Amino acid sequence: MIDPSRLHPELQFQFARSGGKGGQNVNKVSTKAELRFSVRDSALLTDEEKAVLFEKLAKKLTTEGELVLYHQTERSQLDNKEKVIEKFNRLIRSAFDKPRPRKPTRPSKASVAERKAGKKRRGEVKEARRKVDF
Repeated sequence: MIDPSRLHPELQFQFARSGGKGGQNVNKVSTKAELRFSVRDSALLTDEEKAVLFEKLAKKLTTEGELVLYHQTERSQLDNKEKVIEKFNRLIRSAFDKPRPRKPTRPSKASVAERKAGKKRRGEVKEARRKVDF
């Protein structure tokens, strides 16, 4: 299990004006926090860890191998920065989580009977819609 906080020194932040709550503050203060983390250029990740991140976060990475996250719902820059770091930590942890193995099970007799009864009812409804041939 990897500790995302060890990657924090490699995080880069940019701030921009954001929409949403804030009144006149929205037009004056850059509160939107954008986090950038280069998976490809990271010196703190091993090649295996990079491979896992490239596989699991493929849809979230740019073509340069950069993870870009942002948060803009809070009214202060510091709050948005903290939220985007939390988002980053959750994402990294979830990428390294091992899925629990599935235990194969069989449907119970009751569930099989219920499914068949439902199919039977549906068939009867369709049968009732047919034209009657005298």
